[in-house]
Amino acid sequence: MGKLALWGAAGAVGRSIAEALRARRQPYRVVGRSLGGLKAAFGGDPLAEAVTWDPEDAASVRAAARGVDTLVYLVGVPYPEFHLHPVLMRRTLDAAIAEGVERVVLIGTVYPYGRPRTATVDETHPREPHTFKGRMRKEQEDLVLAEHAAGRIQGTILRLPDFYGPGVDKSFLHAAFQAAVSGGTANLVGPLDTPHEFVFIPDVGPVVLSLADAPGAYGRFWNLAGAGAITQRALVERIFAEGGRPPRFRVASKLMLRLLGLRDPFLRELVEMHYLLTQPVLLDDAALRGLLGPVPKTSYEEGVRRTLEAMRAEARVPGAA
Repeated sequence: MGKLALWGAAGAVGRSIAEALRARRQPYRVVGRSLGGLKAAFGGDPLAEAVTWDPEDAASVRAAARGVDTLVYLVGVPYPEFHLHPVLMRRTLDAAIAEGVERVVLIGTVYPYGRPRTATVDETHPREPHTFKGRMRKEQEDLVLAEHAAGRIQGTILRLPDFYGPGVDKSFLHAAFQAAVSGGTANLVGPLDTPHEFVFIPDVGPVVLSLADAPGAYGRFWNLAGAGAITQRALVERIFAEGGRPPRFRVASKLMLRLLGLRDPFLRELVEMHYLLTQPVLLDDAALRGLLGPVPKTSYEEGVRRTLEAMRAEARVPGAA
């Protein structure tokens, strides 16, 4: 794998990969826009080299990629700015190719599949997104695959479902975890009784590193499924039970999202992705397991317990948010 850079490292997936790298005692680079944010997340790790980038400055992007062999791309953008996904991917690929980076691993989503045509979705499912966000994510993927096909860089894509776990605050389940720890009522987005899947975030890092190491991984995309199909209601009830509190939650419908979105840009943008709660994309990751062998996944019971333990521990730290 050589020198590895986590591009857009400060999010939950980046921290999971960093933890897997620490377990290997492997030095790595973390790249982000804010040096303060990088140091807050990784400053205590002597294996981590923090480097900032400015996407508007081509020289800055190239400098961040210099000396890197494998680039794991994790850059997120706010929901109202999804048009930036292919733009930032293009700038990163240009810099990586110019600097001789050998491999790029894009951490992707289910959005490019669009509405599911089958009960479970494998990599042969058409990529026909019907949403703007899905089209932007597909365009991002196509840039990676085109550069691989042209022989300028080896590229692969790992698709994740929704995730949860310690440090994950952008999840449908986060409000339930908060209410189970601190009390109050959780605000959820429904319906709650359709099948869904979640991956426990600490499980992701080892899979990403194994995929980056595998010579047969490149030139295509791969699915990583969650720990099985479950409903939000079943998980939320488990979260409250593990937290020792009676379930207290309110559920917003699609219509309610539209109304709340009149004032909240994030909720307004969430409306077009609401189909994922009524027509869920449940991933089939048999191909990934065929490449890597067994892929360990934490059960929902264990994942809920560990997440609540981490949140309680954080709450006990003076000055913790």
